[in-house]
Amino acid sequence: TDWQKIIARNRWFQRRVVSYLRCSQLSTLNSQPVLLSYSYTALEPFRHAKSQGWKTVLVQIDPGPEEERIVAEEVARVPELAGDWQPAPAEYWASWRKECELADRIVVNSEWSRDALICSGVPREKVSIIPLAYETPDIGGQKSEVGARLYPEGFTNERPMRLLFLGQVNLRKGVARLLEAARMLRDEPVEFWMVGPVQIANAETLTRDARTKWFGPVTRKQAAERYRAADIFILPTLSDGFAITQLEAQAYGLPVISSKFCGRVVQGARNGLILKEPSAACIAAAIRDCIADPTWLQNFAAASRVANEFTIDALAQRLQELGSAL
Repeated sequence: TDWQKIIARNRWFQRRVVSYLRCSQLSTLNSQPVLLSYSYTALEPFRHAKSQGWKTVLVQIDPGPEEERIVAEEVARVPELAGDWQPAPAEYWASWRKECELADRIVVNSEWSRDALICSGVPREKVSIIPLAYETPDIGGQKSEVGARLYPEGFTNERPMRLLFLGQVNLRKGVARLLEAARMLRDEPVEFWMVGPVQIANAETLTRDARTKWFGPVTRKQAAERYRAADIFILPTLSDGFAITQLEAQAYGLPVISSKFCGRVVQGARNGLILKEPSAACIAAAIRDCIADPTWLQNFAAASRVANEFTIDALAQRLQELGSAL
């Protein structure tokens, strides 16, 4: 199964890391080494580190078991979209809990992730929040420049509002609710652009009567083109450790509609909208508000930029402070 492959790959990676660490000269350093490792691949490296008296930092890539519980509820709600989704086996979570026990500090990327880990029994005092960072990449040898966005006075069937979703097209990202909203808005002047690998079943069948375009996986250059051409970005996620696509969208000057279950990037009513809940009704209502008054989008776009707290320099400073506090 896919989970057996994932677990086997993680174990192989850990063996390679431990083999390297045994050959390293880290234990001869004057200062105490700190081993940083990502969740689900940290257990054996942490065991080695502890045997050497090192400090350990676990970087948690997602909200853990609580996220799986949320996805399982969504699978039960819309089984026709679930495809072959399966929860992780018990050994996967048992290994993760041992990683958490061995970690001196656990880094998460959002308050949502912190709260989810605490719900799963991780001690609050172990958890530190360090957001992700984003720098606009070179595409074709040039940095992307954000120009002023221009919106029409009103959206029409000939010039609909172009709503972009970019990422893994799956239930965890709130895609089922987004597609439900698309069906509710099928008579409104809005197009739903779905960009990314499709990981749900029967998606296109369910949206035949809605203005939905499916682009599938794209290159970074093609993703940049979609960001530039869209009018607004949407992330109705049910759970995300952070969701860096929010920062990508802001780097292109796009307003963002986001749920609360991810990194806190959007400033509501300033550079986008925060959904009260990621339900089809709330999603549809937010989209209708944007269609009704394009000046909202104009004002949001003018304020949509990657904030200083999400720069590489800010990330480096936070990590240095964490290391000094261990």
